[in-house]
Amino acid sequence: MRFSLNIDHIATIRNARGEVQPDPIAAALLAEQAGIDGIVVHLREDRRHINERDVRLLRELITTKLDLEMAATEEIIKIACDVGPELATLVPEKRQELTTEGGVNVIDDITLFRDTVRALHNAESEVSLFIEPDIDQIDAASEINSDYIELHTGVFANALSEEEQFDELERIRIAAKHAKKLGLGVNAGHGLNYRNIKIFREVSDIDEVSIGHAVIAHAVFVGLKDAVREMMGLIKG
Repeated sequence: MRFSLNIDHIATIRNARGEVQPDPIAAALLAEQAGIDGIVVHLREDRRHINERDVRLLRELITTKLDLEMAATEEIIKIACDVGPELATLVPEKRQELTTEGGVNVIDDITLFRDTVRALHNAESEVSLFIEPDIDQIDAASEINSDYIELHTGVFANALSEEEQFDELERIRIAAKHAKKLGLGVNAGHGLNYRNIKIFREVSDIDEVSIGHAVIAHAVFVGLKDAVREMMGLIKG
């Protein structure tokens, strides 16, 4: 299982006072030195953390995979096609949310997502759809030629009981296996941390996890390289 680090919250700290430090580009390079498999950033329409300068510099400077999370809007699609990340992950986006809430509804907006996937493929980027572990949504993702899905793990991460956690883990396991049968790559993310990743790595059909907040928070105390290496040790067993 690969591990990509979401560095959005390095930019959150930077933007809190309108300063230039800490620089998310420096964080990405440190994470690469620690052995990370990829870097994830979400270029939101409101630019609350990552901005276009960050994305373009990351594209130039990092040597691992760049995963650009993005809404399927005309402005962001244009930027993504110009930048050309290895992977573009289509996510839902609401101005009032603190963080991404749930997956996109591919079925209800299938024409929009099909056109977006086609545009990103023409720009030589692979595409992932951030969705719930739902068989019908996975089928729709396959239908529009997505390369990957990213399963939303928020329900698993926020489970209030062990029973609820195991039920959601089984739902994720079934969804991942189904996606693999359709030839899709399977990523996962949202709310994963140093505690719950130990059980989550049992889902054998997950290719990669995307984790951000937990690692950045831990890095405040131990430093980014050590925080990354500790998570990598848990993920890779």
